[in-house]
Amino acid sequence: MTLRNKGSRKIVVGNDPYRWVISTASKGYIVLMAEHKQEKGRKLRIYIESDINDYWVEYPYTDSLNLKVVTPKEVATIISQAIEQGWNPKEKGPPMIFDWSGDVLGGR
Repeated sequence: MTLRNKGSRKIVVGNDPYRWVISTASKGYIVLMAEHKQEKGRKLRIYIESDINDYWVEYPYTDSLNLKVVTPKEVATIISQAIEQGWNPKEKGPPMIFDWSGDVLGGR
C-alpha cells in the first residue's frame, strides 16, 4: 500500500524524491512513514517518542509532556541514516522499522 498524495509531504534526499507522513502510534509515540516517490518498494517506519497526542487530553497540565515535533530536516536525516543502515526503498519487501532517539536511528 502506498502513501496517499493527500496528507503526505514531499522531500528530496540526495537526488531521490520521497513522500512522508506522521501519524499516531501507541501511547507515547508517533510514527513516521516514508517511501520512495517513484519506485513503490519497501517502506520505512520510524517510531519517535512524543506525547504530542496527549497534549489535548492533559491540557493545561502539559509541563511534563514530551511535545516532540518532527521537522523536514529531521526527516531527511532519518532517511539518510536508514539508507546507511541498509534500507533500500526501491526493493520490494516488508517495511524496515527503526526507533529515532535524539538524532540517532536505531533498531527496534
